[in-house]
Amino acid sequence: MMFEQLGLIGCGLMGGSFALALKRAGLVKRVVGYSKSPSTVERAKALGVIDLEASSALLAVSGSDIVLLAVPVAATESTLKAIRHLITPSMLVMDVGSTKGDVVDVARQVLRDQVGSFVPAHPIAGKESAGIDHADASLYAGRQVILTPIERTLTAQLQKASAVWTALGAQVLKMSPEAHDATYAAVSHLPHLLAFAFMNSIASQPKAGELLSLAGPGFRDFTRIAASDPRVWRDILLANRDEVARQCAAFRASLQVLETQIANGQATELEAAIAQARDARSGWQLPGVQPAT
Repeated sequence: MMFEQLGLIGCGLMGGSFALALKRAGLVKRVVGYSKSPSTVERAKALGVIDLEASSALLAVSGSDIVLLAVPVAATESTLKAIRHLITPSMLVMDVGSTKGDVVDVARQVLRDQVGSFVPAHPIAGKESAGIDHADASLYAGRQVILTPIERTLTAQLQKASAVWTALGAQVLKMSPEAHDATYAAVSHLPHLLAFAFMNSIASQPKAGELLSLAGPGFRDFTRIAASDPRVWRDILLANRDEVARQCAAFRASLQVLETQIANGQATELEAAIAQARDARSGWQLPGVQPAT
């Protein structure tokens, strides 16, 4: 499996890491990149992430047999509109968005007869530090990548997408867009929302500086994801609002139980609830496969 040209739209952490990984695996001859920020594209070229700069998303797609949309989910529609005229049945087009229902809906509307070339993807990988300078060829090794094909997705393109991510060291799973969004509302989107809310609750208190100065490793670990990109997470939470709302309701109910136990001095019940959480966490391991050595 060898691609002649990767058309990279969005030269940030995710897209840059994909390009570097393809290059390291010897799967692509040439990478043409486009970003809304000229300085980002220049930096990507200087770092060897891309080989050629494109002045538009459409020109990045021209001549490419594999295309990756590494843009915020809210930019998916405008990006697909910009490139749809050059998408062919033999081209593999993927995204890396953290929500899939909205992406699939837009793809159906915009791509129409060419939607079969589009394979929605969500790599369960990333860093708190975004940007092309943090691109890493090993970012996807040992991580899960979720593919969410629809009924019109071409079998050949789905197989090709699976083979690409597998070659980069990822473990590929397939599920429906609806199941994906329900799942990640629970295990990703709600945790981020809670981290944001918790940090805001601390920061808004009169003695916030003093409180933060006394925080330790537990606080660091619990709040790590609160340092995530605000624009990215604004888009994710709004795009998946219904599923996030369901998870918020479930969390509020669970929190209310603990609050009631504390208020009523129910030591036995409180200990049992904490033990239940401990056991659930102790039995959990990060999904994925280990990077090849």
